[in-house]
Amino acid sequence: MSQARPNTLRYVLDPGPMEFSAQEQEILERVNQKIAGAPSLEETMDFLFEMTKEICHCDRVSVAFVEDDAERIVSRYATASYEPLLLDKGYVGELAGSSLETVIRLGRCRLIGDLADYAADHPNSHATQKLLQEGVRSSMTCPLKVAGRTVGLLFRSSKVPNTFTDHEVAIHVAITERLSQALEKAYRIDQLAAANAAYMEMLSFVTHELKSPLASIVMTAELLRDGSFGALNEAQCEKIDRMVYKGEYLLTLIRDYLNLARMEGGEMTLNLLDSVPFTERVVAPSIEMVQPWLTGKEMTLETDLSSPAGGVPCDPDLMTIVMTNLLSNAAKYGCHGGKIKLTITTEDDGLEGLGGLGRNLHVSVWNEGPGFAKADRANLFRKFSRLADPALRKAKGTGVGLYTVWRILNLHGGKIEATSKQGEYALFEFCLPLNAKK
Repeated sequence: MSQARPNTLRYVLDPGPMEFSAQEQEILERVNQKIAGAPSLEETMDFLFEMTKEICHCDRVSVAFVEDDAERIVSRYATASYEPLLLDKGYVGELAGSSLETVIRLGRCRLIGDLADYAADHPNSHATQKLLQEGVRSSMTCPLKVAGRTVGLLFRSSKVPNTFTDHEVAIHVAITERLSQALEKAYRIDQLAAANAAYMEMLSFVTHELKSPLASIVMTAELLRDGSFGALNEAQCEKIDRMVYKGEYLLTLIRDYLNLARMEGGEMTLNLLDSVPFTERVVAPSIEMVQPWLTGKEMTLETDLSSPAGGVPCDPDLMTIVMTNLLSNAAKYGCHGGKIKLTITTEDDGLEGLGGLGRNLHVSVWNEGPGFAKADRANLFRKFSRLADPALRKAKGTGVGLYTVWRILNLHGGKIEATSKQGEYALFEFCLPLNAKK
């Protein structure tokens, strides 16, 4: 193996205190102020690239982060004063045996005086070949450190050989002290957003694939129970009733997660119709969907429905999700053999404490049961929130149903409130404005 040429590659410790010119000090201060404002990774790096050109010759800047237990780096930002970029954002490089591995392990800056000479000594470096094709001849790599560990790398490159000196290293060490934490924070936020999007996509796919075959199983069980394939005895009917009950429960979970995936993916939009017959289009289908729950727990549903004759301005499909969630929760958390009361009226003001909505539809769902503690009230409409009360934890749930209700009512300009007397009842009430416009 050939020996590295003199001054082609070297690793530089923090040069320590150096004298900066007035211009350099001013630019460093402006960069620090920008970083302190916590902008995005792209905005920070665009600003850094433009500002530091005045004090450090540079044709190209990029940032990569260490991933997969320090086995590789992934480029998350790249910009240059020329086109095209052959080594762009998204490039993945293996660290094993590379000089970058030494940068990360030692926490030192790397200076390459002439990339052509470096390529001759490292013929297997794919990244170096790409940079040479772009016209790059020298580079400086500074580690981004957070709490003593290297989380990423800042690359500066020039088309002129032997551009970077210890003075430029000192400038960039001063920058990276503040830059490292800001960039890692922005990067982690981006990672979380991407992971959440991937999770929602996977959730939507899995639940959608489960929905159809499970619905078919429930339908077949109902046909069996109703005697479509021959008479059944009482014990067999009882077993099938339990099968239907459990199947409907699973379908409810699937619907909750599908609705959540739609909301998080921005697919749940309001299709507002002017005059929806609320009882026929929303309430009746919702009651039909929760009927297996009512039957399984031997509960009684009492209704007092006085929806306006002229209809309600709403999205009937979304409001069916709301009604189904509230009624299924009343059945799920209500006591065995208890009552559920569904009341619909038209009023001229909003719920107490919610602010007036003008003329509105007022819907309340009341159930006998353990209710909830006053301290838990604030958590009811939060995503993935499950109350800690053991009496409520017995009933399995997704923790997204009431969050979905809240989101849909917000889309309609409506309001929802919940009250309870622990050990006796729970009451959920919502208002929909009847003067809503598209």
